[in-house]
Amino acid sequence: MQLQEKIKASETRIFKAVFPNTTNHYDTLFGGTAMQLMDEIAFITATRFTRKKCVTVCSDRIDFKKPIPAGTIIELVGKVSKVGNTSLDVKVEIFIEQMYEEHREKAITGNFTFVALDENKKPVAIF
Repeated sequence: MQLQEKIKASETRIFKAVFPNTTNHYDTLFGGTAMQLMDEIAFITATRFTRKKCVTVCSDRIDFKKPIPAGTIIELVGKVSKVGNTSLDVKVEIFIEQMYEEHREKAITGNFTFVALDENKKPVAIF
């Protein structure tokens, strides 16, 4: 499989409802919860791309552009954005969808770097 085909095949999308147990005192999605969800989808994307054991080594510049209110649906999208020898970068975006309206907008973006590991927990080539 060619690199671009592999990148497309590993794109990962997850939908979640934002319930009150995940919100802060402003009734919006807690930032730490958003970051946890982003790291999880980035991990799934990296694993689907490499089909190897991967670990997060860096999260870079997470931009919270819009608050995510309780009672909305979010879509998390993970895409491989850069491939190195033993590491890869995954861009994650979170989109807000109103439950009862046809409105969707980007709320958060972030980048995560992963390293593929062998059975001895040493970096291993992705290809």
